[in-house]
Amino acid sequence: MRIAFICTEKLPSPAVKGGAIQLMIDGIAPFLAAKHDLTIFSITDPSLPTYERRHGIEYVRVPNERYEHDVANELSKRTFDVVHVFNRPANVLQYKQVAHASRFVTSLHNDMFSPLKMKRDVAERVLAEVDLITTVSAYMKRTITNRYDVPDDLVQVVYSGVDITPYTPPWTEEGKQVRADMRQRFRLEGDDVILFIGRLSRAKGVHVLIESMNDVLADHPRAKLVIVGGKWFSDNRPNGYVHFLHKLAHSYKDRILFTNYIPSEHIPRILAMGDLFVCSSQWHEPLARVHYEAMAAGVPIITTNRGGNGEIIEQDVNGIVIDDYSSPKAFANAINELLCNKEKALALAREGRKRAETTFSFANTAEQLERLYVTICQ
Repeated sequence: MRIAFICTEKLPSPAVKGGAIQLMIDGIAPFLAAKHDLTIFSITDPSLPTYERRHGIEYVRVPNERYEHDVANELSKRTFDVVHVFNRPANVLQYKQVAHASRFVTSLHNDMFSPLKMKRDVAERVLAEVDLITTVSAYMKRTITNRYDVPDDLVQVVYSGVDITPYTPPWTEEGKQVRADMRQRFRLEGDDVILFIGRLSRAKGVHVLIESMNDVLADHPRAKLVIVGGKWFSDNRPNGYVHFLHKLAHSYKDRILFTNYIPSEHIPRILAMGDLFVCSSQWHEPLARVHYEAMAAGVPIITTNRGGNGEIIEQDVNGIVIDDYSSPKAFANAINELLCNKEKALALAREGRKRAETTFSFANTAEQLERLYVTICQ
């Protein structure tokens, strides 16, 4: 098959500036390119050429000023069996005009069928035109099926995944060495390290996590919260919320560390230094991909029962899921439990790693997509 991936207009592919969609594409593309002709469209970036072929994959990059128009122009010059539009379902209507012989797939990584983002008449046209919709969680599937009368098999849940290769669980010899090296680098020797990794936005709940540290430190005075991220992926410029977080953390002195954004290729080593990872999302998270990364790293996970997060984290099996997501006390209780109960923390971490190796591998994600592509092309 000839397959086209069309990224959003936000970030380039490969994921030189991060991004959950771009990282997913980086992970599944090699498996699909091994058997099919794959072309990936994305925005330009100073570090990347406008056109290249690498590892058997064709990359076409256009400026983001007229992204949809320029991608449509490039589509008109080629023929594809499947065109997969990532997280921009409304753009299917424009692309299909120049690639009417192709089968169209759109994937949802956010609630793009929200009335705030797409008028009902446009949404209904998109639903009539696409051959398949994939979603990153069952929660995201419901954002469509609860609003529109669509055949159940039109919308398929395809969870993202992770490449476990760069991750070193702490129970391995390599993992122990990486952990020691990273803790020395960040001056965390002897600390109980709590990790947050993600964008610094109110929706991500970093303020709630900081507020939980009062109760955590009462039980574990050597606890340290390490906050990894900037206001927007590679953008470390401060805004009002970031200033608020630093002010909130001021009284904790060296017990809270802000690292700013760290590129995705370094995240496996960052995770290696943690005793646990916390996703403090306050909004209906579609399903944060950092959960897959923490599982691969063999780090126990605490997350919130918001959106799709609880679909891959099973209570007391491969993590802890917090229902009272806005309560600093609830986070403190979960953190203290895992810092006190090392056996439980290790059991959760090992099960997470096991699931990352099997159920949530990029190979498995690519296989599911390929099977769906074949089905709609028959």
